[in-house]
Amino acid sequence: MPSVFFYISGHGFGHAAREMAVINALGAVLPDHAIVVRSSAPRWLFDQTVSVPIEFLEGETDTGVVQIDSLRLDEPATIARAAEFYRALPGRAAAEATVLREHDARLVIADAPPLGCAAAATAGIPSVVLSNFTWDWIYEAYDEQLAAAPDLLPAIRGAYREAAEAWRLPLHGGFATIRRIIDVPFVARHTPADRTAVDVRSALSLPLDRPLALVSFGGYGVAGLRLAELDCLDVAGIVVTAPAAQMASIDGPVLRVAEEDISRHGLRYVDLIAAVDVVVTKPGYGIIADSVANHTAMLYTSRGRFAEYDVMVAEMPRFLRCEYLDLDSLLAGRWRDALTRLLRQPPPPEQPRTDGAEVVAALIVERLANSRG
Repeated sequence: MPSVFFYISGHGFGHAAREMAVINALGAVLPDHAIVVRSSAPRWLFDQTVSVPIEFLEGETDTGVVQIDSLRLDEPATIARAAEFYRALPGRAAAEATVLREHDARLVIADAPPLGCAAAATAGIPSVVLSNFTWDWIYEAYDEQLAAAPDLLPAIRGAYREAAEAWRLPLHGGFATIRRIIDVPFVARHTPADRTAVDVRSALSLPLDRPLALVSFGGYGVAGLRLAELDCLDVAGIVVTAPAAQMASIDGPVLRVAEEDISRHGLRYVDLIAAVDVVVTKPGYGIIADSVANHTAMLYTSRGRFAEYDVMVAEMPRFLRCEYLDLDSLLAGRWRDALTRLLRQPPPPEQPRTDGAEVVAALIVERLANSRG
């Protein structure tokens, strides 16, 4: 069976989350092609969320940004790792092209590993970049470190130049060397229309009669977060999730939800996002898109020198109730004032489309049909 091949960055969970939404939409309309995922993102993420058959091939597709935790990054290590990885790009692309041929790949979707584009070109098949950024744009911010890696950006840009086009998501930056760009709506995860906040809160034994704020910092976590010193419990209950084995290590008067309980009740993390009033987080595409799609407000803090942060901070007030909390206040538990202001905000001025997964699935089907023609 011919296949559609997804190269998905393992940096954080956001790339995987949005591509899983695309894969679910694609699987519903493309029964005559296999779907193959190539990523270093955890397999369990896909097992929990993907509802259609896929083949998962674990492997490093890019190096992303080296995170100390969700809010701190290591710039020298980021560029050093990337330089080493892309120094070997021709050999990596040749090896990946063999994998593509073995799976009769007809189209590569890259979010946003340049390796996917280089491998597709070597295999003689088209590729598309589906993302809100390209890695050359992210790395441009680390100009001091780039002095020791002069070949890094040219290698990345050369690989992206091989893409037939980019399907560019909102909150974007980069894409300088991709010759054709199509803007698509937010790719986001939605809670089912018949699943209410009351349903989710009841299933997870969460209060029904007060605002709730979900602490959401992805797989990297946050060091030094003093939940025992929260000053906002008269304003909202604070919800924290973790594996059941880690529940006892969570300090403070917070509402604990074991990740296993979410799955046991047939729920997904996005259902919890939709059931609370606020997410406490750092700005990233995935959490913004899911919050927009499910009308959840965002209390956010800074995330280190990451180029997309400035774009997101500038753009998200258009379609998301949001409030900034400085990092020192976040860590010290001084959330009350910012949380109070956020809960009093009116709805955002815009309601953007969040059906990007279906739009992208239709584009994939169209490109495959054109290639057969």
